[in-house]
Amino acid sequence: MTALLLGVTSAALPPAASAAVVDPGASYVLVNRHSGKAMDLYDFATADGARIVQWARNDGAWQQWQFVDSGGGWYRLRSRHSGKVLDIEGGSTADRAGLVQWTDQNRASQQFRLADSDGGHVRLINRNSGKALDVLDFSTADGGRIIQWPDTGGTNQQWRLVELGSGAVGTYTNPVKRNGPDPWLQYHDGSYYLATTTWNSTVTMRRSTTLSGLSTAPDTVVFDLSGRPNGCCNMWAPEFHLLDGPNGPRWYLYYTSGQNVPDYNPTQRLHVLESAGTDPMGPYHFKADLGNTWEIDASILKAGGRLYLLGSIVDGTQSLSITPLSNPWTISGARRTISSPTLPWEQQSGAVNEGAEPLYHNGRTMIVYSASACWGPDYKLGLLTLTGSDPLNRDHWAKSPAPVFQRSDANGVFAPGHNGFFTSPDGTEDWIVYHANDSASGGCDMNRSTRAQKFTWNADGTPDFGTPVRNGVTLTAPSGE
Repeated sequence: MTALLLGVTSAALPPAASAAVVDPGASYVLVNRHSGKAMDLYDFATADGARIVQWARNDGAWQQWQFVDSGGGWYRLRSRHSGKVLDIEGGSTADRAGLVQWTDQNRASQQFRLADSDGGHVRLINRNSGKALDVLDFSTADGGRIIQWPDTGGTNQQWRLVELGSGAVGTYTNPVKRNGPDPWLQYHDGSYYLATTTWNSTVTMRRSTTLSGLSTAPDTVVFDLSGRPNGCCNMWAPEFHLLDGPNGPRWYLYYTSGQNVPDYNPTQRLHVLESAGTDPMGPYHFKADLGNTWEIDASILKAGGRLYLLGSIVDGTQSLSITPLSNPWTISGARRTISSPTLPWEQQSGAVNEGAEPLYHNGRTMIVYSASACWGPDYKLGLLTLTGSDPLNRDHWAKSPAPVFQRSDANGVFAPGHNGFFTSPDGTEDWIVYHANDSASGGCDMNRSTRAQKFTWNADGTPDFGTPVRNGVTLTAPSGE
């Protein structure tokens, strides 16, 4: 619920005279009257001295502030992202001194009172300097600096306090992305990044500071495969992993592609790109081909200090493959199979094991994989657990006898599969991302949509994914947004 704090005009009220009343248990977004932008902790910083700017409103934790009572009508404004409070740089009393964050010391330069302006807006007056928080030079740009300036009552000194409620819990609804099969989603440095199958010659990614924002975020092309001689087209199942390379951590983006022939074809191979820096959106350059036979659905397993390439191959039936790597782009041994569709529920629409995704919990190494064929409504997830010490040894993996995630006719979710995992922004929650169809007649095509939901853990250390949630149901966003 959004509530505006209403007040009356007054240019020089004493500290306790403001009509605005703040809830110490709530979080607020402070929106500037002149620019319409929100007070923002620049670059998601957590350090003392980080500057405070204005930015397009997104309600992220770095735009949420809690009022901590200092007594006598004075408050400290504490960031929900960093836990630090607003402060005037160096405790200055000078005009144009910048607004920063600092460890809470309850000093006068960290205390502000609310002075009412018309239209439900307030001005924030610093106790140490007696000056108002001001957007420098009436800027309307993202990144415009917030400073202190004599209290003139200008619109660039007026702020609307938008209450997000106690705990400032955000929400979202599925689908996270329509037309988004084979999703891979990661949270990194304040944003969610999502890549899905395109079935063309491009690799695309979208970014948002909130999970709900992914549904409308634009798709950005991060790599064009057109120049690849045996991998120009039919791009499937992209995944990007932050791994150590020779120049430090880099994103390695794995994908399946082949020649320009329709959909499922014998030319599909695994390939990998490398980022130039640590931005998940690149830029990327082509790094390596990862084999010369049909293989799809690449992922990376970490076990015993080593890297392994996971995939899906045909060895009589479609099975899960594993190959040792000497680095993120170099194969260093023979490819093996570690699971085949031997159980009846793995064969309902066609005998398939694919989409292997590592999952780690309390020292346990697991693989969650997709079983049955994606063109039927009974595509579902199974579980392997590493019970021995050698991931390359098929006998060191134990398969759970029943699926761990499957269709829900009651919720209108069919063929849920090809998943990934991510953690909430504050690191306290585990989440699954997957695709599914809206009807039992849905196919293995671009109509599959990306969905996400929180999951928990069973007493035996295995994941409890619950039941796929119906599209359109309002859900609580990941903790720490």
